[in-house]
Amino acid sequence: MRRSAILICAVALLSSTACTHDSTKKPRHPASVDASASGSTSVAPTDQGAAVRDAVAATLKSTARVEERTEMSGPAGMNFTVSANGEFDMAGGNGRLAVKLGTSTDTAKTVPLEQVFTDGAVYFRMPEERTGDTAWRTVPRKDVQAHYLLRPPMNDPEHVLRQAAMMRGAAKVGEEKVNGTPAVHYRGKLDYAAVTLRMAPDRRAKIDSGLKQLGGDIPAFAEVWINRDGLITRTLLSSTMGQVGIKMATDFTDLGKPVETPAAPEAAESLSADAAGGALTG
Repeated sequence: MRRSAILICAVALLSSTACTHDSTKKPRHPASVDASASGSTSVAPTDQGAAVRDAVAATLKSTARVEERTEMSGPAGMNFTVSANGEFDMAGGNGRLAVKLGTSTDTAKTVPLEQVFTDGAVYFRMPEERTGDTAWRTVPRKDVQAHYLLRPPMNDPEHVLRQAAMMRGAAKVGEEKVNGTPAVHYRGKLDYAAVTLRMAPDRRAKIDSGLKQLGGDIPAFAEVWINRDGLITRTLLSSTMGQVGIKMATDFTDLGKPVETPAAPEAAESLSADAAGGALTG
């Protein structure tokens, strides 16, 4: 329990601080002017965000193997990672994730969490809790809230896709290979509505306080990679504020392959959404 408490409390400290990101990697914006054949008129740039939104909509109807990795960095070496791996039937709302919280420098010391998504609920438990409390808890999936900047509530990969679909000024970066598959790379900015999507009111208030210091701008960005089937194969959400940073990468592989529907754990204790927030659960 001592190991769990140290890691979780340290990550909680990061959540109350504004986040940072490499400011040299800002999104490229599409050209603002496109000359006509006569060269005398200009037109608005193509809405490249439509391609992203279409790909997100298609992916939300598919299945995938999901690999999430969140890296949080802060002053004095406060560097932590949260990883979540599993499989998801996004159309059916079913899935399973194995989550781990640890430091970037000592990957042997981690705190695990198991999660099951089924029947409109999220079930979760800590299988190695030192106090012996390894019981399952459950919350309605529709009620869960985000408690950390660019962390999906309950590590829900569908939330990540919805945030990415909200990017502004989406620009095509080029074609790259992701996990050996060609994909088109897009990059754009996340506005206030995207960053605070489903965020708990008290955490939203902290964002609002930080905005006063920044003059109303949120330096948060989204990147997506779309494969030749029109599906999202990778997302990257990141932010830059002050001395603390966050990058949240998600890979979607084995798209369209069958996913086993998990059974709901028996005798799970029902919790309110307010009681379900934490460093492991988002």
